[in-house]
Amino acid sequence: MREPSETGAGERILVVGPSWVGDMVMAQSLFMTLKARYPGCRIAVMAPAWSLPILERMAEVDEGVALDVGHGEFGWHTRHRVARALRGRFDRAIVLPRSWKSALVPFLARIPQRIGFTGEQRYGVLNDRRRLDKAVLDQTVKRFVALGLPAEKAVKGNFPIPRPHLAVDADNLAELRGVHGLSTRPGIGMMPGAEYGPAKQWPLAHFRALAKALVAEGFAVRVLGGPGDSEAGETIARGLGHVHNLCGRTRLADAVDLLADCRQVVTNDSGLMHVAAAAGTWVHALYGSSSPAYTPPLTDSADIHTLALECSPCFARTCPLGHTRCLTELSPERLLTAVLDAERHLAVEN
Repeated sequence: MREPSETGAGERILVVGPSWVGDMVMAQSLFMTLKARYPGCRIAVMAPAWSLPILERMAEVDEGVALDVGHGEFGWHTRHRVARALRGRFDRAIVLPRSWKSALVPFLARIPQRIGFTGEQRYGVLNDRRRLDKAVLDQTVKRFVALGLPAEKAVKGNFPIPRPHLAVDADNLAELRGVHGLSTRPGIGMMPGAEYGPAKQWPLAHFRALAKALVAEGFAVRVLGGPGDSEAGETIARGLGHVHNLCGRTRLADAVDLLADCRQVVTNDSGLMHVAAAAGTWVHALYGSSSPAYTPPLTDSADIHTLALECSPCFARTCPLGHTRCLTELSPERLLTAVLDAERHLAVEN
C-alpha cells in the first residue's frame, strides 16, 4: 500500500482515540509524531466527549470530534451519523483501539486509508492492518506512535517517543484558586483513584497519613479525582487543615491547571498520573498490580515506587491472593522521604 508523502502537505488525518484519560494523554505522542513527520497535516481526533477538553490543551490537535457512545454500547445510529458527517473530509484514519467497532466510523466514512493493529477480525474495515509484536512494542505509547509511522520503520520499535505536553490556562488557574479557597502554601497533589480496580489503589489510610505529615512540613495538599473519588477524598482530608478535597468538584481541564500548579504529586497508576506528567509536575507513581515498564509516566521528573514482589505485576483488578501487599507495604514514610528529597532537588534547580 502506498505510504503518504513524507511532506504530508495538507494531508487530513483522523485519529480514533482511546477511551481512557491516561491513554488519551499518551496519544499526544502520536499527534506530535505526525506533525513532525508530515508538516502541514491537519489532525482531528474522534473520542468520547469527556476527552475534548484534554484535546484542546494539545497544540497538535486541530479538531475534536465527539463520539458519544456509552461504555459497552454498540451505538450503530450514532456511529453512522458521525460517519456521514465525516465523509469526504479525510485522507487517512489511524485507529488506536483494537476493537472491531472502533474501526467502523472510518470505514463508513469511506476514508481511503485506514490503519490499525489486527484484532477482532477487522478485515475489511481496515485496509492497512499491522501485526502487533508485543515484545517489540512493549508500551502503550509505543503502539500508538508506531501506527503513525511507515510499517517498515514501526516494526523495529526503536523510534523516538515525544513527551506529551498539555498547555496550562493561567487565568483558569487563578479563578480556581479563588473559587476553592486554596491554601497559599506550596501544593502537593494526591490522586487516590484508579478506575481499573482496587489492586492499583494505595490504601487511603496511607494517603491520609502522608497528607498529615506533609501539612506538618508546611505543604498544602490537593486531592483530585472524579465524582466517584469524592468519598475517598473526604477520608483523606477530613479534619486536616490545608488539605483540600477537590474530587468531583473540578472539570478534567481544571485538573491540568491545578496539577501544573502543584510542586509534586503522589498518585496511583491512573489517568491523572499521566495528566500530571504532561503538565510538567514531579510525579511519585505508585505501582501495585500494574507495571511501570508498560505504562510509565512519560517524564524524566518522576520517582517510581514499586516493591516488585514475586506476585507482581499480576495486572488483576483485585488482588488474587487477597492481601495487596504490593501496595500496603509501600509505607507513607517512604513517600514522605521521597517527596522531601525531590523538594530539595527542585529547590536546587530553581
